[in-house]
Amino acid sequence: FPIQYEDPEYQSAHSNLFSGSLTRPLEAVLPPGVAQADFDAAINKLKTILGKDHVFTGRSLTEYIDPYELQEEPSRRKIPSGAVCSGRFENLQRVQIPVWTFSRGKNLGYGGPAPRLSGSLTLDLHRMNKIIEVNQEFSYAVVEPGVTFTDLYDHCVLHKLKVWPSVPSLGWGSVVGNTVDRGTGFLPTATHHQHIAGLEIILADGDVVRTGQFGISNSPSAHLSKFTFGPSIEGLFLQSNLGIVTKMGIWLTPQPEAYLSCGFSMSEFDDIEVMVDLFGEMRRNGTLPNTVYISNITEWLGMTGKRWEYWNKDEPIPASKIRELQEKLGMGYWNAKFGLYGPKGVIQAQIDEFKRVAAIKAPTGNLYAEMFTGEGGQLLDANSVPEPHGGPFVGVPTLWSLPMVNYRLTKDGKGIAGHADYSPIIPSSGKAILDWVRTSRKISEAQGWDLFCDFFMHERHVIFVNFMTFDKSKPEHRQAISTILLNLYQEGKKRGYSTYRTHVNHMDLNADSYDFNNHAYQRFVEKLKDAVDPNGILSPGKQGMWPEKYRKFRDPTGKEADPRRSL
Repeated sequence: FPIQYEDPEYQSAHSNLFSGSLTRPLEAVLPPGVAQADFDAAINKLKTILGKDHVFTGRSLTEYIDPYELQEEPSRRKIPSGAVCSGRFENLQRVQIPVWTFSRGKNLGYGGPAPRLSGSLTLDLHRMNKIIEVNQEFSYAVVEPGVTFTDLYDHCVLHKLKVWPSVPSLGWGSVVGNTVDRGTGFLPTATHHQHIAGLEIILADGDVVRTGQFGISNSPSAHLSKFTFGPSIEGLFLQSNLGIVTKMGIWLTPQPEAYLSCGFSMSEFDDIEVMVDLFGEMRRNGTLPNTVYISNITEWLGMTGKRWEYWNKDEPIPASKIRELQEKLGMGYWNAKFGLYGPKGVIQAQIDEFKRVAAIKAPTGNLYAEMFTGEGGQLLDANSVPEPHGGPFVGVPTLWSLPMVNYRLTKDGKGIAGHADYSPIIPSSGKAILDWVRTSRKISEAQGWDLFCDFFMHERHVIFVNFMTFDKSKPEHRQAISTILLNLYQEGKKRGYSTYRTHVNHMDLNADSYDFNNHAYQRFVEKLKDAVDPNGILSPGKQGMWPEKYRKFRDPTGKEADPRRSL
């Protein structure tokens, strides 16, 4: 197997993730329309170019599938034909095998490294791991796809740079991969894709393009501005198969003078309406300038223990037990976490205004706030902030939430832990969120699952995450989760919701939601795809965008993800 991480903790977690994750052995697959002899010749050529240690087939592909895959039947499972770990790019024109690219493959719950089109050759970019620049004066970094959030953080600490990179809940993912897939963190620069400034992209024909001011040779503004001259094309390479991002400029948060760790909870299920409207107003008017993270009590149970410790029955936890657990843990049913950063006086004014408005609009809510400042008038050292206040909320990457996937395993610890997500974009409206939590709770409980969720509040919308953990070794669990997911997609579509990212098995189903003018958006992007990648070799089917050569594999009704339907 390829070594993915120099850090032994991360490499061990990576190996454990894939070790024993299969319920049935992998079968060998070929790229569509490619004969065995031609495939073998291509693999041998790649070994000659890259070295045999960087080309993988057979058993090594265990680390290139979705460890949480619900559908492992040969006709449904997404499997690559081989994998290549390249530190550089050869001329892609010569490749007639479709390739599926990823940076670190840690988009877990959405397919991880697995390809949308079975038989694709996986192009693993983790060896492209240079931190090209971190600029303290203007607070930006320039990185390659293999750089993890932990790599970037360690670099900033080692060189005593006065910047905090925004990090998501798990630090082992790629900065580039997370950003171009529209991932988020918790700092003022939390909405990562909105802080891109300058991309370098290699196209299918081997041509290299740079965007914005990065497109001017030796420009001092290469990573300082989103302004360009003519059409802005950076967005074409987010969640995209039009090219491969090889370098990215991203803005960082300047190290602050102070940080206020804040939490706010409300005890009743229906309180979410009031809570969302309160935070929505505060986000839009600038009182709370950063993302607010809200989760329900059940998700917190997953962070602190195993389900059998709280409720050892295969049925939803009853409301009376939930209430008992709230009192025991001193938590609300809904619990918000957010941070304020900057000069202490500014932060104090922000939280004072929040207190004033919350006392009027959500008088039964409970607020806590604890201030952390640098010593002796210095800037705040992120490592001086203790848990539960620090970690990702001060830009320190961890793997703290990874064990949550084990929540549904039994007391003896046996089984194969897995999780799946449904993540719709919903208006930041209390009424809309209350409707969705009622609906998704009903869908989950119908299959014997609890509502297990969180969401990230932006100014005008939320990214909602219906999170489901399961024991993959149990067929009844896999069937239940498959049913929950498909029912969530159905209810979301009724409301005009799309997910902001989705599992490879549901990409076509989600893409089908963009139905205006006979799917004009999809038709336009696929025109671009056929123009810039006429052989259809780059990540066919990603985000439901197919080249003409492979368009017959489109699955707009989600049949491949529904074990109840024959293929």
